Amino acid sequence: MVQAPHRTTIVDVARHAGVSTKTVSRVLNGQPHVTEDIIRRVREAAAAVNYHPNMLARALVQRRSHLIGLVYENPSPSYVVDLQKGVLERLRDDHYRLVVIPIASISEHEADVIGLLRSAALDGVVLAPPASDSARIMADLTAASIRFARIAPTRLIDAGPSNLIDDVSAAREIAAHVIGLGHRDIAIITGDPTHASAEARMQGFAEAFAAAGITVAPDRVATGFYTYDSGHAAARTLLTRAERPTAILAQNDDMAVGALTAALEMGLSVPGDLSITGFDDSEVARIAWPAITTVRQPVFDMAVAAADMVVAQLQDRPPVMCLNHGHQLIVRQSTGPVRSS
Repeated sequence: MVQAPHRTTIVDVARHAGVSTKTVSRVLNGQPHVTEDIIRRVREAAAAVNYHPNMLARALVQRRSHLIGLVYENPSPSYVVDLQKGVLERLRDDHYRLVVIPIASISEHEADVIGLLRSAALDGVVLAPPASDSARIMADLTAASIRFARIAPTRLIDAGPSNLIDDVSAAREIAAHVIGLGHRDIAIITGDPTHASAEARMQGFAEAFAAAGITVAPDRVATGFYTYDSGHAAARTLLTRAERPTAILAQNDDMAVGALTAALEMGLSVPGDLSITGFDDSEVARIAWPAITTVRQPVFDMAVAAADMVVAQLQDRPPVMCLNHGHQLIVRQSTGPVRSS
């Protein structure tokens, strides 16, 4: 008869660390009043004996699932990866697991989100745009006693713990950069109109144009959906007009790279014939050639902070209610001075 393998328990961890099982339990459950030396010894012992907590047993005892959800809609792969990496980084040394919950369209399925989250038995949830701006979702979460924190909301800032970026200021800065290069005939590819960020970034562009005395005609604005394909299609439309713009401001990096591809397909040089900018500083902006001038939005840091806000609530600690994260203009090879006629 084959003998079942021995399952490592906290007794083994306690013996290896030279402490009591109660102390091991306190360390593993993140309880206070334990010295740093003891915490280090217990964690090293747990690694040495290959101890992994029984999450199901812990959930039954504590009546918690120890699952944190991440709700997002943005289809940009780089953006989503940064979100996931940030949440996972915060949960790495804790006893929570990440459940990724992509929603095809928050605006169309807003009423169904809470049912999905309930069925997943989540203890808490991180809301990324546009869910982070949904009053309905936040009200439903509060009614269901599911803790939440938000990434980059632009509305109802006091409705729950939030991580903010000034989209208006960031968009104004990158538009001013292009204007400073001499461009006056500038086109725009907006993001998904159901995302509040698209409106905020458009406001920033408009403020920069007004300050420079520039008027943008309606036929210089095309709607995208934060995807490569929508950016490519929008750019084809903008660049086939009789009077071609000398610059395109795209409201995210995926659309900017789509615009870059369209321009190169049409035989245009970037930035010689056309300057292009993005927004976010996702990986695709860095690996494209020419690399994309953009605004760095610290998505990873915002996700780390949002996950910490959720964990703080679950551990009965007061969370930070609002964190403002800075942006940075990143000038790369996709923008240059307007070519003289």
